[in-house]
Amino acid sequence: MVSMSQTSPLHAIRNEILQSKSGYTSLFCGSNNTNACRHKTTFAFMRDSSKSTLNMHVDAVGEKLKRGSKVTVAASPPTDDAAVATEPLTKEALVEYLASGCKPKENWRIGTEHEKFGFDLKTLRPMTYEQIADLLNAISERFDWEKIMEGDNIIGLKQGKQSISLEPGGQFELSGAPLETLHQTCAEVNSHLYQVKAVAEEMGIGFIGIGFQPKWERKDIPIMPKGRYEIMRNYMPKVGSLGLDMMFRTCTVQVNLDFSSEADMIRKFRAGLALQPIATALFANSPFTEGKPNGYLSMRSQIWTDTDNSRAGMLPFVFDDSFGFEQYVEYALDVPMYFVYRKKKYINCAGLSFRDFLAGKLAPVPGEYPTLNDWENHLTTIFPEVRLKRYLEMRGADGGPWRRLCALPAFWVGILYDDTSLQNVLDMTADWTQDERQMLRNKVVPVTGLKTPFRDGLLKDIAGEVLKFAKDGLERRGYKETGFLNEVAEVVRTGLTPAEKILDLYHGKWGQTVDPVYEELLY
Repeated sequence: MVSMSQTSPLHAIRNEILQSKSGYTSLFCGSNNTNACRHKTTFAFMRDSSKSTLNMHVDAVGEKLKRGSKVTVAASPPTDDAAVATEPLTKEALVEYLASGCKPKENWRIGTEHEKFGFDLKTLRPMTYEQIADLLNAISERFDWEKIMEGDNIIGLKQGKQSISLEPGGQFELSGAPLETLHQTCAEVNSHLYQVKAVAEEMGIGFIGIGFQPKWERKDIPIMPKGRYEIMRNYMPKVGSLGLDMMFRTCTVQVNLDFSSEADMIRKFRAGLALQPIATALFANSPFTEGKPNGYLSMRSQIWTDTDNSRAGMLPFVFDDSFGFEQYVEYALDVPMYFVYRKKKYINCAGLSFRDFLAGKLAPVPGEYPTLNDWENHLTTIFPEVRLKRYLEMRGADGGPWRRLCALPAFWVGILYDDTSLQNVLDMTADWTQDERQMLRNKVVPVTGLKTPFRDGLLKDIAGEVLKFAKDGLERRGYKETGFLNEVAEVVRTGLTPAEKILDLYHGKWGQTVDPVYEELLY
């Protein structure tokens, strides 16, 4: 890789990306290119359609170690093979890093991620790490996945552009490949669930699709042997009361989507933030804590209100006239760090400043300057309702059963990948105030769902309009994808969130015990 001491930061960005394994070619964004970013110096590195937008490490992807007949991938994020930077990155270089995500509409893809809880079918107890390791090893052997190791511990799997990873409490996550249609992404989800279920059932393990651990206390949850999670676990109680619950007892489903330019990113970011409370209500699915109703429809969403407010929330500055890539960089620079990764070790930098790192004044690594991989890692430790990397992540939904895993990307693709639907949403939400958006985030999502009064009606009415925009957008795409919205359409029709439906079962058919939810929401 190119040493940052040998060249300018912008040239280094270009060379590092072009020399990476992501397979980019460069496109100069000039003033005559309508799809370009507004900075004339921006290099919008566009991947071939077969390449991933979701695995875009600037530094090399990490050495592959032969172990027997299998290939094992070194732990992510791999930075050992990158030259140590001896000159500082500029803020302009960090801005250009985000801008390099711009790509033309024909190259936009859909990346779906979802998490789920594994449990022992007999006792309902969470999977232990030992069970998880056996499961990962068996999936690797049976379905030809590469193993991802941290030290001697297996912590994930990789196959092509897909990866399986572990959240802090053993939540099993699929990070899907970037795919062109919702049919492809739903097929990917189904294939993944088939593989996991085929192995897990033989081990007496099941998986449940829900947003918050419904039965067990935090002390009952296993701790995964990942260095970054140990740092987070020690830091979280210092900055919020619910951070450990976020780490160990929540599950989500999200979709990652592309943008063509800075202006397009801004439009999608604003629409995504304005509608995120509605999406959270539509997918609300976490009403139980330790075996009893917790008073919320989405406990997962409520937890984010007191996890670490310096790195979470609704980001009101996104609606400022000055917002763009540069403003997001300024925000991200002020989000406290968690770690840097050196020599296959996570170095604790919790609470320290990335601005100091830029100046070579980060105490745990004195005299070192960050690489672009350090910046990329830092961006993954920011947790707003919509997150900007070199794509946009819609992060507001609870985990759920498989049909909803396909419905969530359908909802957002129909809105954000269609110009007419996107403009309709922006027009509808243009006069919503910051206080109104925050009220929806704090009240609708966790407590009252679609029954929340909003202006002259109920949020259910707004959700109906938004659903129509999504359906119309999917129809205009021409891939016959509108059927994936059926789950959401039922929620809008009845006004009952998924959480309210399982609460009704709890108070009725289930006789006020939460155990049947493990069968009701079993994959």
